[in-house]
Amino acid sequence: MRSNLVYLVTLLLMLAVVPPVSWGEPAYQHHRLPGQQPTQEDEDKAKLQKDMAKKANEQRQADLRRDTDNLLKLATELQQYVNKSNENVLSLEVIRKAEEIEKLAHSVKEKMKGN
Repeated sequence: MRSNLVYLVTLLLMLAVVPPVSWGEPAYQHHRLPGQQPTQEDEDKAKLQKDMAKKANEQRQADLRRDTDNLLKLATELQQYVNKSNENVLSLEVIRKAEEIEKLAHSVKEKMKGN
């Protein structure tokens, strides 16, 4: 049980430090002499990094889904506030919602870039 916890904490720390890996590039490169075969340790490290990158991408995708659902909700609320107002009244709530949408949209854009 304790070793599972240590493994999980180590994995989470590595996810926080390791940048996303492009699927087109090898996840782990070890400097070897030409013709030298990768060791089991090299293969294990490559598999671990690939698994961590996959989990990070899955989490990023889940975050994007949650944030875009929230964007839709906020945009709908903004539309309702605007429809209730008239040309002489600009609600502070409308401005607050618009700023919240702007901030969330920027966050979604950055997540889509993989940052």
